[in-house]
Amino acid sequence: METSTIPTEVCTLYPETTVGKIYLDWMPQPGNYIDVDGKTYTILERRHRYQFRGGKYNLFRILVYVQPAPENLERSLVSGRWVIGDAKCRYNAASEIIRCAVNPHGPCQGCHFWEE
Repeated sequence: METSTIPTEVCTLYPETTVGKIYLDWMPQPGNYIDVDGKTYTILERRHRYQFRGGKYNLFRILVYVQPAPENLERSLVSGRWVIGDAKCRYNAASEIIRCAVNPHGPCQGCHFWEE
């Protein structure tokens, strides 16, 4: 079965609800962003569901857990991957999911904890 023909269910963790069911032509990875019904979400986790048919297991469905993406999304390119926030800051987590330890919701601009 091709990736483009596999349904992907998009769910939030807190509260646990289904955002929608879509078909993707790419394999979603944690840290990627996905748009569903005009809203942008950050992918936190990906799970596969398999079905036993014809003597073997086939990929049946992909389930991704997401959180709403920050509206004021600041990103920096570090070693070929995007990280949230100002990567020059000492407290930056160098992650696609969380900005930093002391000010995870941001923004970096004007933060009184910012240090080079």
